[in-house]
Amino acid sequence: MLSGSPSTTSFITLRYPLALKRFGIFNITYKIRKKLNMLKQIIEKLSRLQLKNAQNSLRVYYSTITEVEEHAEEQLDNLYKIVELELRGNDPAVLKSYAKFAVMAGNHFNIQSKTWTLMKPMHERHTVLKSVHIYKKHRVQYEVRTYFAFVQYKYLTGSTTDTLLEYIQRNLPEGVALKTSKVELQALPDYISAPKSNKS
Repeated sequence: MLSGSPSTTSFITLRYPLALKRFGIFNITYKIRKKLNMLKQIIEKLSRLQLKNAQNSLRVYYSTITEVEEHAEEQLDNLYKIVELELRGNDPAVLKSYAKFAVMAGNHFNIQSKTWTLMKPMHERHTVLKSVHIYKKHRVQYEVRTYFAFVQYKYLTGSTTDTLLEYIQRNLPEGVALKTSKVELQALPDYISAPKSNKS
């Protein structure tokens, strides 16, 4: 009996750590499964929230589109009798080439267009001392010449004007200034009426 007791105790001591390991592995797998279930629930909640947010954003987008369409139907397009471009630059060849390009663009849109230039440029002269501090009699004169060119378009709508001006302004060369002036056609206001004829 005494000889068999150590074998049983040794068997128990050998198997006990294995049982602990198995129990620990079971706990770890149970925790992992629990966390996976929690992650699945969180993903489902997030998907539901994303669907709700997408539906709300679609509703807002649809409402804005309808508002824009209603506003576009109410607002009429502007009419312009004359659209005039004033070009300024220091190189007359560049101005002439760009004015020709602007006229060609207007003809491509089937718009009445013409161009002209001023014969004399505008001169700006600046006289300064040749030296910094002394020799007042010795001076140097600098001159800046500004050339002008004009391009005129007739009878345009607002959308055509925006498209044409954007196309022209995108191709504006360096050293050239552009000024746009418009003459818009508008209806008479309600408070202005035709004169009443006095019949005697």
